[in-house]
Amino acid sequence: MEIAYTLIFFLLPAGMLYLAHHQNWARKVGVILLCYITGLLVGNMGLIPDAMAGVQQSVSDISVALALPMLLFTLDIRQWSKMAGKAILSMLFATTSVVTLATVLFYLVPGESVESRSHLAAMAVGTYTGGTPNLAAIKAGLDIPNSQYIMFHSLDTIIGGLYLLFMLTAGIPLFRFLLTKPVALDDIDNSPAHVFDEENYAPLFKRGNLPQVLQIVLLSAGVLLLSTGIAELAKLFFSLENTSALTIILLTVLGMSLSFSERVRGMVLSYKTGMYLIYVFCFAVATIASLDDLGRLSLTIVLFLTGTIFGSLLLHAVLCKLFGVDSDTFMVTSFSAICSPPLVPMLVKSMGNPSMLLSGMTTGIIGYALGNYLGISLALILQS
Repeated sequence: MEIAYTLIFFLLPAGMLYLAHHQNWARKVGVILLCYITGLLVGNMGLIPDAMAGVQQSVSDISVALALPMLLFTLDIRQWSKMAGKAILSMLFATTSVVTLATVLFYLVPGESVESRSHLAAMAVGTYTGGTPNLAAIKAGLDIPNSQYIMFHSLDTIIGGLYLLFMLTAGIPLFRFLLTKPVALDDIDNSPAHVFDEENYAPLFKRGNLPQVLQIVLLSAGVLLLSTGIAELAKLFFSLENTSALTIILLTVLGMSLSFSERVRGMVLSYKTGMYLIYVFCFAVATIASLDDLGRLSLTIVLFLTGTIFGSLLLHAVLCKLFGVDSDTFMVTSFSAICSPPLVPMLVKSMGNPSMLLSGMTTGIIGYALGNYLGISLALILQS
């Protein structure tokens, strides 16, 4: 029975991908939200026996732990030094703005415990520097309640969507008017856009690609075992009560370290494999959440999300204005931080400036690498 339910958890996202690929309404809703909605319905309709609670938790924990290194394997750290200085500066401003707003809101938002508000701050920093993968990793690292996590991510879909619409429409002429005239870059030919073509998951299911997918899974499993082993040794020698945060940080460090290998970086399906496991995580964790619990958290999280997204956007714009960062660099780095790298081509197309693609993709991946550290560290500092 446990094996059957485990297979369902791992195979159902494939059905969501198929649905999103063949139905316009499903494509507009998005795979992540489809997985959440389906998981909530399945979990709250009594379709999963109580005896499977351990399977639900294990699948959610293992899927995100395996996914994190995969998302970092294709990272080209050496390419960072080739980026325009203004893009790096703008990325720094974007990150600083999110951390600043999350910290301010931690002290301003009423009605929640210190731990709960620190969780919101950590998730905000993780989401708006690296997206869903960081959010999932921070949930695991800080043992954030499923109901709080699901509500945060569900509301992020709505409020983040408002930010996306603003940036694709009124934001472009507005910021080009307010900020320095954009400067074109020359690196478009080296863009890793194929790695982030998140819409097409067909290669994952082709028989000819099975060996590469297996290599990716085995390599990530090795990273997970090593990280867990080091964390357990640290627990033994340093009397740590909770090793989850250390494990997530080790997964990030080792995943980044392996990205220096050209052979590992050449596994182009690692990003898609990692994202598929994130979909598995989204479905599994949603089956655990209670709809009754979700309704109690909405107002606080709405305030936190709205304040972080639009407050950090304003602060980021002010900093870029003061330091002479051009409008297109500002927009693409803000967009990659808040919406994640796969959506950057959408903004670049709307701006009519394809030379911004590399900067947006690369700064977004830097966010993947930094978000776990920043989110978990901020939560621990705020709780102390």
